Amino acid sequence: MLDDKKVFRSGFVALLGRPNVGKSSLVNRLLREKVSIVSPVPQTTRHSLRCILTTERSQVVFVDTPGFHEPHHALGEYMMQRARDAVEDADCVCLILDAGRPEGGAEEELLRKVLQGISTPRILVVNKIDLLSEQKDLDRIVSAWSSLSPEAVVTVSATRGDNLDALLEAIEALLPEAPPLYPEDMLMDQSERFLASECIREKAFLALRDEIPHGITVVVEEYKTPEEYPERTTAYIQATLYVERETHKGIVIGERGKKLKHIGLLARKELEKRLGFQVYLDLWVKVRPKWRRSPQDLRRFGYES
Repeated sequence: MLDDKKVFRSGFVALLGRPNVGKSSLVNRLLREKVSIVSPVPQTTRHSLRCILTTERSQVVFVDTPGFHEPHHALGEYMMQRARDAVEDADCVCLILDAGRPEGGAEEELLRKVLQGISTPRILVVNKIDLLSEQKDLDRIVSAWSSLSPEAVVTVSATRGDNLDALLEAIEALLPEAPPLYPEDMLMDQSERFLASECIREKAFLALRDEIPHGITVVVEEYKTPEEYPERTTAYIQATLYVERETHKGIVIGERGKKLKHIGLLARKELEKRLGFQVYLDLWVKVRPKWRRSPQDLRRFGYES
């Protein structure tokens, strides 16, 4: 419990976990706004995204991190470094666990090593409790991580919205007394250009499913709002979807361009809803062999170290 309702608290909260435990879904549910892209594809989140929840008594800056995994290329190394950096800068760490998946494995060991090496307060958050069949399953999950001595254990469901108030209260109790770090109406610290690239990438993942999502990245080449582009009545966004193989390019484009048109339609509808104005979306597909293994390509595509 917070000791004084007049005290204002603010700080950074790193969300850690294996891929697909629901970190991004949880952030979106807490903010009641879609600020982080979501898909069934592991490692959908590639950057550390700062998502800001401001209430009358606190400002919580959630840092949504890539899922912990053993990296096999330069992109994976970049993602893991972003997650480790988020932990070092955090006032509180939330370890997100999936109630529907068994514990144990290389990903858990990576998480344990990181968390055992810090003194930052931590909260154990068991997500997807709607998938639990018996109490003993929950007890087993909590027991497996008891050695971390978490300050609190909270069970939630990002899908149903269960216990989110309890989670927020547990987080607030661990944040320092401090003024807001961002304007109160700010939801994330990324640009609209970044939002556009993430939205397109999400729709590509959803449209392609398991075909080639890991080898796709999106670069917004041109972004003009109606105010910046007076000869148009809509925003103009030109973006390139980069893939690693020529065969992948054909899959993304699809027969007679149908797949790419579908991705563009989905992305345009969501962008118009989120940006508040009409969008003309111009998508291209190009091949960049082994871009995930190239530090130079990563920098070119916006994955800055």
